[in-house]
Amino acid sequence: MKNLSMQFESNVILRDVFFRLSRGDRVGLIGKNGSGKTTLLKLILGQEDPTSGTVAVDQDLEIGYFSQFSELSGDASVIDVLTEVSAPIHAVEEALQEVEVALATSTEGGDAPTGEELDRLLLHQASLFEEMDRLDGWDCALRMETVLSKLGFKGEHRERPMDQLSGGWRNRAALAKILLEGPRVLLMDEPTNFLDIAGLTWLEGWFRKLPGALIVVSHDRHFLDQVVNRVIEVENHQLQDYPGGFSDYVLEKQHRFKALERQFEHEEALLAHEALAIEKRQRGGNRALKRRLANIKKRKVPRLVDKIITGLYRELVVPDILCNVDSVSKAYVEQTVLQDVTFELRRRDRLAVIGPNGCGKTTLLRVLTGQEERDAGTIKWGVRNNIECAYYNEILEELDLNDTVSHAVNAFQMALSAPKKQVNQFLSLMQFSAMDLKQKIGTLSGGQRARVALTKCLLSGAAVIVMDEPTNHLDVTSTQVMERALVHFPGAVVVVSHDRFFIDKVATRMLIFGPDGRTQPVKGSWSRWQDKGGQERQSDATRST
Repeated sequence: MKNLSMQFESNVILRDVFFRLSRGDRVGLIGKNGSGKTTLLKLILGQEDPTSGTVAVDQDLEIGYFSQFSELSGDASVIDVLTEVSAPIHAVEEALQEVEVALATSTEGGDAPTGEELDRLLLHQASLFEEMDRLDGWDCALRMETVLSKLGFKGEHRERPMDQLSGGWRNRAALAKILLEGPRVLLMDEPTNFLDIAGLTWLEGWFRKLPGALIVVSHDRHFLDQVVNRVIEVENHQLQDYPGGFSDYVLEKQHRFKALERQFEHEEALLAHEALAIEKRQRGGNRALKRRLANIKKRKVPRLVDKIITGLYRELVVPDILCNVDSVSKAYVEQTVLQDVTFELRRRDRLAVIGPNGCGKTTLLRVLTGQEERDAGTIKWGVRNNIECAYYNEILEELDLNDTVSHAVNAFQMALSAPKKQVNQFLSLMQFSAMDLKQKIGTLSGGQRARVALTKCLLSGAAVIVMDEPTNHLDVTSTQVMERALVHFPGAVVVVSHDRFFIDKVATRMLIFGPDGRTQPVKGSWSRWQDKGGQERQSDATRST
């Protein structure tokens, strides 16, 4: 990309952008919701034309694009779709079989080919071998099986038509398809949504071995650290390029901010000196300006994030014991998903629920919040069973699309009782501008609606917050604000998440699901559990089952 700018009517997305992608680059593309990340991918694909500047792509370059909103549909099954991807390989396999039959001595008395015909068949066979090498087709069946199993596809999901699959399963099918296609350049928009930790770990290894290049939009910071060697941040309509992974980006951006702060301090000091000289010439001096000049180097910009959040929660009083879950079980016709689940929830607990897809994590949350009935066991909320619980996913589903953002987030008790200035500061932290607050929720993107639901949840005044994959569709900044809010929240948090970075920052303990619906309590963070071999033991147990 050279000198590229992009805008829609008066809305500037990118301005004077320069960018080059080379073989071996694995780029993590980050930025706030609406900053232009997806637009950047569409410009590379030629789906959008820049307002000015150029996008130059090598001729005959194979580019694969994965969208977080899968376009797969129809009566074809997952197996059908993936088999079609390998059609060229299957055609070569059939041709090889025909050659082998022709080369073999007939078992019915026919003569084996000789002379020119034999030479022709051998040459044809050699060319087919070369074609199989080029297509990397010798282990085609093994690759398909590996991709399907690692992405969680079992028998029933493999054979089901696309139109009968949920959005999450269609997403995984689209991911399997593009991985098997193996284009030289992969453009991936949020590929980690709907994958469990085992699937994420496998996908990280797949991307690290890519022979071509990768641009991936992702909010999963652990994933970025494991995969990328460049981080590109879309910021103020520009692309800021940082070498290394996400951790390197965080450190380098801190250094950049400090340099900008020093530059700002110097410029402010020069301007103050200039203003003082002007004041002296006009009025003979200004004491207030002199004091301001003297304090410029002493002044430090306060970090308001924690101050704003703790101010909001100052009046929220929470009892010590919030919930007791005792021997809870739940089964469907074909499968037991919860078996003798027992735990206690206390004030300031941050309980992360972890396990493979389909093991029962979401069912546990729905049983906990009364969305589903349990088959056995008891759930007792607080001393008088009247503890309030805010369920993020229910709030998201029930957003009134005709309501404005401002009215929706200010309708809860805590938002009504807290000082309006603090509420507005928190909304600003969640990246809601004054103009955003006036918009109807129905006009917002998926990420913006998620931020509305998240803000309502955090301002609800409930003693317990329950969340299922809350980092999906959130940008990194919104996720960071949510993490700070959850850390300072005086009540308890129960969260299902595959975001390992998020779990490490928030969780005080974990509930690990096994393959039989039973759970194992674990103290501490995901990384510490992994260091002790927890993930490997869980995977072994799943395979043996």
